[in-house]
Amino acid sequence: MNSLLLFIGGLGGWEIFLILAVIMLFFGAKKIPQMAKGLGQGIKEYKAAIRDVEKDLKET
Repeated sequence: MNSLLLFIGGLGGWEIFLILAVIMLFFGAKKIPQMAKGLGQGIKEYKAAIRDVEKDLKET
């Protein structure tokens, strides 16, 4: 995660704008909210699984 933040931190405003514009061209405005929703659900499930594993480890 830290390497991702360092990568994003090195980008300027124009670079981020250009990347977002290319994503919009490839996927279209209607598809992006669906992709973001799926990504959010995946992250939510991942965090729940981590909590369950940590809980199991603490109990044993």
